[in-house]
Amino acid sequence: MAPRQFDATTESALRIEMLDFLADATVDQRDPITRLALEQDFTFNGHPFKLIDRQRGIRKPTELSAALTIMTPFDRKKRFDYTDEIGDDGFLRYAWKGTDPNEGDNVGVRAAIDAAVPLAWFYGIAPAVFQAIFPVYIIGDEPTQHRFVVATDATSGLYRPDSPIEAVLRRYVTRDSKVRLHQPVFRSRVLLAYEDRCAVCALGHRELLDAAHIDADSDGGAAAVANGLALCKIHHAAYDSNILGITPDHDVKIRVDLLEEVDGPMLKHGLQERHNQPLMVIPRTRAARPDRGLLAARYERFLIA
Repeated sequence: MAPRQFDATTESALRIEMLDFLADATVDQRDPITRLALEQDFTFNGHPFKLIDRQRGIRKPTELSAALTIMTPFDRKKRFDYTDEIGDDGFLRYAWKGTDPNEGDNVGVRAAIDAAVPLAWFYGIAPAVFQAIFPVYIIGDEPTQHRFVVATDATSGLYRPDSPIEAVLRRYVTRDSKVRLHQPVFRSRVLLAYEDRCAVCALGHRELLDAAHIDADSDGGAAAVANGLALCKIHHAAYDSNILGITPDHDVKIRVDLLEEVDGPMLKHGLQERHNQPLMVIPRTRAARPDRGLLAARYERFLIA
């Protein structure tokens, strides 16, 4: 016997509780979440309620009027590039299931447009591990491209399907899309490769770690793990400001004038003593290690600075 469909109040309550659960489980989207947790850990009205389907990218429970979650699986063969999910107007895109507009899952996602209900997007960063992005809203449908238009809570009211979006708004929407999708996915993939440790000092507290770009994102740097370094916040700031450099051979260099300063234990132990020392952590897999060419180009900029 099929489950009974929830009324609007109950469905709204479920979505709110899902978002609260994800906020707690991911520390407000800072940490990734496993498939197992998405399948087993969320409960509603005292009963387990799955947030993801193992064989389907769209989760539209029978009890609900519209899709609850969407998922992009991890693809080991595909390099993550957030531009794949961003349209010319800056809004995110999510592909239909197949090409049939009347396929059940596509109908379920389309129903979320009129209902204006929040969903969660689970983006694969490793086998059975996801970055949760939420809340997101389905705000449009593009039948010729077989895809849906997706917005965050900050941009959902800015979508204008029948007129070009103004340049200023497009830049804002694009930036928001990158911040909400690119940055957390890139961070999680890089920290996973470095096993949640700073490459320079091996600090292991995830909340104090960043994913630093070697070739800066603002300069068009790729969102590939090989263009990233897991760095604690001190070493990230030092790297970005050219106080600290890293050679193509993974040796740490500290700017000469800093080596001569006397300014307490942080400078001495955190920076000066790392000079001419190798990185303490590098990824186990060769494909995830920092690209030598990118390191060389960035190190040249460090020397000039």
